[in-house]
Amino acid sequence: MAIANQKGGVGKTTTAVNMATALAAVGKRVMLLDLDPQGNASTGLGVKRSEIRKSAYDLLFEEGLNPAELCVPTKVPGLYVVPSSMHLAGAEIELVTAKRREYRLREALRRPLPFDYVIIDCPPSLSLVTLNALVAVDAIVVPLQCEFYALEGLSHLVKTIERVKQHFNPKLDIHGVLLTMYDPRNRLSGAVADDVREFFGEKVYNTVIPRNVKLSEAPSYGLPAIVYDMKCPGAQAYIRLAGEIIRREKKIMEVASLSTNEAQDNSKLIENNTQNQEVSA
Repeated sequence: MAIANQKGGVGKTTTAVNMATALAAVGKRVMLLDLDPQGNASTGLGVKRSEIRKSAYDLLFEEGLNPAELCVPTKVPGLYVVPSSMHLAGAEIELVTAKRREYRLREALRRPLPFDYVIIDCPPSLSLVTLNALVAVDAIVVPLQCEFYALEGLSHLVKTIERVKQHFNPKLDIHGVLLTMYDPRNRLSGAVADDVREFFGEKVYNTVIPRNVKLSEAPSYGLPAIVYDMKCPGAQAYIRLAGEIIRREKKIMEVASLSTNEAQDNSKLIENNTQNQEVSA
């Protein structure tokens, strides 16, 4: 699952860190892959750059690496992070001439991993690094700040997702659009939320992340907000989001199961009809 939006300052990394933490808190095993060269997701989970040996950069460029072996444990049980590296800042140039440049991450993540969720924090741009993330995942979560300018570029992101589906990854889909930095006292927040819900419909999560000081303070202590102050409105919102994501996953699996059963029934029906026609002949 990729957390992506080419616009910065929309709560992308905050969402990646706290969503991963909330999922781990309810018993899921989670790997957070930090592809943003700024490395805020890594530091926000207490990872010190001086202690990093292998990083997400190595996963892109060294063949045969096991992502599980790159994982650094966090203070949250069940949550592990593949940390970022400053080298990711130059990865864009290196990927231009790399073989199968769009599939590097997918090939690295192909092996079975001991996690229920793999969450990727993407750079705030539609780069080759972000493209690698979109090619590697089945679903994308789009954080969207409840401000007027946040809507700019959203249509471009949607078109990019459609192109990725068409040319590289037909399984890719928008899992949900997450409204962030919502201020109920601000009329514009409500208007933006209404516009987004009208455009994306059921794709918009019911959970809305409020503007909250604790969400901003927590990273400076190397902690997710859910650990820093679990009772704050922001942390509670991400806990609700985790529940909503799990429920959506179950619903998707149920629909997929029904579709598979229906396809099998249709296959049997065709087979029976064919046999009957052969007997009649």
